Amino acid sequence: MKTTLVQPYLFFGGRCEEALEFYGAALGAQVDMMMRYSDSPEPAPPGRLAPGFENKVMHATFRVGGSTLMASDGCEEGDGTFHGFSLSVAFPTEAEAQTAFAALSEDGKVTLPLGKTFWSPCFGMLEDRFGMGWMVSVEA
Repeated sequence: MKTTLVQPYLFFGGRCEEALEFYGAALGAQVDMMMRYSDSPEPAPPGRLAPGFENKVMHATFRVGGSTLMASDGCEEGDGTFHGFSLSVAFPTEAEAQTAFAALSEDGKVTLPLGKTFWSPCFGMLEDRFGMGWMVSVEA
């Protein structure tokens, strides 16, 4: 029996490759597949891509721990706006959570510093340099 999957698909408005490299360094993310618009067997319809986007990322899949996410540059700069959600990542130890939080918040904005809560010994929130919201915690 097949299961239904819901997976985040993130659009980075021309900064996808940079984001994948950043998440690789910050979280150990592994890119499983990446295809550029120029690699597509079918060209984009005329006017669909912004000028200069031919070598941008059309589609990528990457893993953070046991989770698979998908990403793209979208079709033009500025496509990547992240509002109304955050990605939640839980670590087994406080040291791992602190390391990831520090890396993700570099050139970003901390919205709630790491601290003890009633649901986690260590929880914090931030927006990374791409505007992606993250909730970092330690498994209770």
